[in-house]
Amino acid sequence: RPGLRIGYMPQKLHIDPSLPLTVKRFLTLGGTPRLPLDEVLALTGIEALTGATMSNLSGGETQRVLLARALLRDPNLLVLDEPVQGVDVTGQEALYRLINDIRRQRQCGVLLVSHDLHLVMATTDTVICLNQHVCCHGHPEHVTNDPAYIALFGESAKPLVAPYTHHHDHTHDDHGNIVEKDQHRHA
Repeated sequence: RPGLRIGYMPQKLHIDPSLPLTVKRFLTLGGTPRLPLDEVLALTGIEALTGATMSNLSGGETQRVLLARALLRDPNLLVLDEPVQGVDVTGQEALYRLINDIRRQRQCGVLLVSHDLHLVMATTDTVICLNQHVCCHGHPEHVTNDPAYIALFGESAKPLVAPYTHHHDHTHDDHGNIVEKDQHRHA
């Protein structure tokens, strides 16, 4: 749509180690941001990294900096290409949680490209399965039962990536605590 702002996070970024580029300088290279830098630093949890050299960051730190750079545009849509590339398992979980929190807080759409089927199926609203064309798409549970998906990944992959669906008569607050329906209406 006209005026759509897209924030893009590449899969990885190679910066020559001899380039003394700090995180703060890297984040301010893209022109005038639409969001204050301090807000984006806090949102992504990288306030302490602003003086660090980009080439000295860990995989998880680099990915958070790339995410921060994408957020500076105050995007309506975040396009994330393999956002957990080069991040350890614990960091992957934290980064996916952060992306979900940002989506909820900023009310932006997220288009996430990933090969991590179990994570995609467990935390996504809609899946588009691509193999040189759109094989199938829809809710994760629908996709895992689609013949095109089964033909691509095999019947044995289905139970490994099937999503957990949680149906109940209550909601959860931001901390994961149960809020009964009557309490939620009055909160």
